[in-house]
Amino acid sequence: MNSKELFERSKKVSPGGVHSPVRSFTSVGGTPVFFQKAEGAKLFDVEGKDYIDYCQSFGPLLFGHRHPDIAHVVRETMETAWSFGACEPYSLELAEFITTKIPWVEKIRFVNSGTEAVMSALRVARAATGRNKILKFDGCYHGHLDALLVKAGSGLAGLSSSDSAGIGEEMIRNTLVLPLDDEESLEALFKKEGDQIAVVVIEPLPANYGLLIQRKEFIQKIANLAKKYGSLLLFDEVISGFRVGFQGMAGELGITSDLVCYGKILGGGFPVGAYAGKAQYMDLVAPSGPVYQAGTLSANPFGMRAGLASLQKAWKENPYKKLEEDCNYFAEEMVRLFDRYTNIKWQAVTYGSLFWFKGYDQKPVRNLTGIPGGHKENFARLFHSLLKEGVYLAPSGYEVGFLSTAHTKEIISETLTKTELGLKKEYSK
Repeated sequence: MNSKELFERSKKVSPGGVHSPVRSFTSVGGTPVFFQKAEGAKLFDVEGKDYIDYCQSFGPLLFGHRHPDIAHVVRETMETAWSFGACEPYSLELAEFITTKIPWVEKIRFVNSGTEAVMSALRVARAATGRNKILKFDGCYHGHLDALLVKAGSGLAGLSSSDSAGIGEEMIRNTLVLPLDDEESLEALFKKEGDQIAVVVIEPLPANYGLLIQRKEFIQKIANLAKKYGSLLLFDEVISGFRVGFQGMAGELGITSDLVCYGKILGGGFPVGAYAGKAQYMDLVAPSGPVYQAGTLSANPFGMRAGLASLQKAWKENPYKKLEEDCNYFAEEMVRLFDRYTNIKWQAVTYGSLFWFKGYDQKPVRNLTGIPGGHKENFARLFHSLLKEGVYLAPSGYEVGFLSTAHTKEIISETLTKTELGLKKEYSK
């Protein structure tokens, strides 16, 4: 069957035909592609067509799909155990590896997703401070838990409103929301609410509503104010952890947090999340302390062993500088083609191996107000012109793209050739 037929079947048994909204192509229009195989930098759909993949499962695949070094460990695990629900050595090995390589991670607890990690870290912060309020920022995404699926409301700074149906006012009354890159509003809110804020949560590299690179000074201001008012600082590094560098944005900025959440690369392509941080806070978690959190499939051997193989490879090979160079070259060459064939000036925003294409603007985009008008529609046309030729970007103009070590010079060259062909066909109509 083809993708269209499979999508029609899927809509009959699953909400919108998908198990995560962005997969539905709602943001770009058209029918989602159903893939059945992946290898290296490529995806293969149900009809056998191949695509060069710049989504990379939204970030987990630092070394591409099914890298042989990781695949070997996965096959070995399959012959050993699928799930224990008991103590095992694999999570211990991964925890020891991380805590010896990242000094500010003194203890770590593995869970099954980034959402679960953030939810648990917030619980720890509330217990540690005896406070209830959370401060987050518009333009950062922390999973689909009720307390953080909110946006800034109208009126006074800090007021919030639900970003989803089914979340009552009582669930978000303790969530405060501010715009990114606004130190004046940040200081004003802390003066008003600081002694009630349990935790400030932020993506130090916001990468869910475009790539909104923050000034180091702004992140440092958050850290300073949190410390001054006795609030904990939580870095959500689910995307940036082990992606921009082995020690994530904390290592890049030289600013550490009390608690940190990881995911994606942490599991080597398997569903793994973790919350971690200073021992004084992590020891509040059961059975050591009064903060309850548990999970039947937490520390699943597939994720633990694939994750360790991935992190060991990243530590040994240190691919980050080469990935950054390749990403900059790729993004610049893509924009050169976009500018030649479309009637829109484009800009590539990059950080490490992450990239985001947006309509041209001289000013850096650091918050949601800076995203150009018409961006969604412009990206949708661009997306489909590339998709037809076998170049797969994330199906939303607000999602970032990723390079892996599997994106060799030959793969990038092939991408540019396909892109030029697609642009010629679409924009010469």
